[in-house]
This record gives sequence, C-alpha cells and structure tokens, in this order.
Amino acid sequence: MLLAIDVGNTNIVAALYDGDAFLRSWRVATDINKASDEYGILLAQLLLSEGVRPEQIEDVMIASVVPTVMHSLTNAVRRYLGCSPMIVGPGIKTGMNIKMDNPRELGADRIVNAVAAINKYKPPLIIVDFGTATTFCAIDKNGCYVGGIITAGMKISMDALFERTAKLPKVEIVKPPSPIGKNTVNSIQSGALYGHAGMTDSLARRIKREIGGDATVVATGGLAKMISRESEEIDIVDSMLTVDGLKILYDKNKDTKKGE
Repeated sequence: MLLAIDVGNTNIVAALYDGDAFLRSWRVATDINKASDEYGILLAQLLLSEGVRPEQIEDVMIASVVPTVMHSLTNAVRRYLGCSPMIVGPGIKTGMNIKMDNPRELGADRIVNAVAAINKYKPPLIIVDFGTATTFCAIDKNGCYVGGIITAGMKISMDALFERTAKLPKVEIVKPPSPIGKNTVNSIQSGALYGHAGMTDSLARRIKREIGGDATVVATGGLAKMISRESEEIDIVDSMLTVDGLKILYDKNKDTKKGE
C-alpha cells in the first residue's frame, strides 16, 4: 500500500492507495510545532481507522511546501510506518519539461499538480490551485511547464482585511445572498468570492493568450468548487489532482528507489 502525503501551509492531506485503487483520504491541520511522535501516532491512528495496520504501508510519497514540518514528518514515517519516504524535489523524475528560469525553485505542489493534469487531461492546460495561496500553472500544447502565477488566496485576503482594519469583522467564507451586499458581512463575502472568481477568470484569459485560447482550465484545492460556480473560465474541478499526482510520481520513481 502507498500513503501519499501533501503538506500544505494550512492542511495536510494523506491519501491511501492499494495498487492503483484509491481507498481513502484524510485532511488534518498543518502544525509546525508537532513532534515526530505526534505525527507518527496521528498517521497510525488514521490508518487504523480504515482497518489498515501501519506495517501494511509499503511506501510513502510526500510533497511539501512547509520545510519546517519535514523533519518531524519524515522521522514519524520512518519510526511508525517503517519505511523511508520518497520526497518530491530535485532528482525526482517527472517526465515533464520545466521551462522556468530556475526549475529547482518550482514548488512541490505545483510540480505534482502539473504532472497529474498532463497525465489526466489533454494540453494546453491551466491549473488553478485554490489553497493558502492561489497558484496558476501554464502547460503548453506540447506538455511543457512554461510558467505560472502566484497570488494571495481568498482566506489570506480576508484575514488581512480583518487584521488591518479597525471595524471590519472576520467572516465565514460562504456565498452571500447577492453580489451587492446589504450589510457589512455580506459585502465582505461578496468581495472575496466574486472578486476571486473575477481575478481567476481574468488571469486565465491572459494565460490563454500566451499558450493558446483552447487551453482547458482545471481547478483544485479546498475552495475550488465554490469559486468554480462563479467562474466563466474553469472547465473542470478535480479535488483529487494533487494526491493523484503523488501516485503518478511514485509510479515513475519507485524502480529508482528500489535500486538504491
């Protein structure tokens, strides 16, 4: 069995695969202060909740954008699951041509998303990941990663509005009754949702002009479904994109690991 782990700034998503079959996924809060034993016990408990013993895990694949978590997490995997994790980074075979000024600076999450999208959909592609940051990845018609865009996510923007103003409240991220708010809470919610959807459409159109107007826009991340309902450019919402990308990368690299 394979445990694929995506470490984001806000959440850690762990997905369990038995061969090519997806079994279950879990989402827990990212905590940079957790010790390796805490992460180890957490992983073991999640697996046991699905009737899987920790020793049944044959391999672990990790993508992380939070370096401070990795020491505890990798030690937890070694101690509690009994295997050395494969980590997305330099040296990992992706099968993808990355046309960046410095390919090594490309985040693990963006690599994983791009690999998954290329394998699941026909290029050209635009991949939008609505996480703590909102990221756009541009894949040309030849399947090459040609660049992207990074901007503040919806939650970060709303938190900043609350923290940097004296009277505006912190509000829940939900769709308001109308785009024109009749009160402060609905006005903030409208600005966040429709503003982010409008930004998404505008940036997607700009990328399309660069890589081809027939590009398919694939959205993923926690807020993808909500924003896609208000977007004119998003074609597909794929909540499994990142963990599927980890599974694809594992399959591309597992023989190399066995040969070490």
